[in-house]
Amino acid sequence: MNIAQYLDSTYLKTPEQSGISNEETLQIDKKLTQEAIDNGIFAVMIRPDYVAEIKKYIQERNSNVAVGTVIGFHEGTYSIDEKLAEASKAIEDGADELDFVINYNAYLQGETESVKEEFVKCTKLALDNHKIAKWIIEIAALTDVQIADLTKNISTWAEENFSENEWSKIFVKSSTGFYKTEDGKPNGATFEGIKIMLDNAGKLPVKAAGGVRTPEDAEKMISMGVKRIGTSSALALIKNESSSEGY
Repeated sequence: MNIAQYLDSTYLKTPEQSGISNEETLQIDKKLTQEAIDNGIFAVMIRPDYVAEIKKYIQERNSNVAVGTVIGFHEGTYSIDEKLAEASKAIEDGADELDFVINYNAYLQGETESVKEEFVKCTKLALDNHKIAKWIIEIAALTDVQIADLTKNISTWAEENFSENEWSKIFVKSSTGFYKTEDGKPNGATFEGIKIMLDNAGKLPVKAAGGVRTPEDAEKMISMGVKRIGTSSALALIKNESSSEGY
């Protein structure tokens, strides 16, 4: 199985989180991007501040590697206007894919209508600009029932507000990789969580992010029906190696 075409090779730590400079972070992103170009990896997923430079880097090498970035990351609690502004800037800088963190805290507080409004407005912005929209629901923060319900809501909102030929451009994604769990519980994709998402996503594609650390795990996820995998271990996976990376 050629898993490279399913991978979003990911580096989402800020310079502050890594204890390095902006320039050093950019160099990590460029290294990640060159690996993607050399190995047929579908996309790189980076912080918004580096999109313009990485898009330029890819264009200079005549590559079709996609550039993805995160919006409202990682808590998801940004206002709708803040998410729209951040997404607009990313689009202007050349992002091909926008991975929004849905306001799952608002969802957990019963504010379903505001979450729906966020989904519709941000997805419309992405689709109007011919971009992919992915919605991170942070499954480690949710119960199985909540994973099913929020995934089903997103599917319903997509069907109600967008045309059928646009549904393939609206993903439901599992995790940010930054959620703090207790007792060593996984904070990324699990087979159980992904199955619930797949069972409730309707016609929308699903992205498994975080926790996919072996080629066997990646192939199983793809066999289950996942259309994309976010990982900081993309190169290891396509070289048939296991990884100890957290995401």
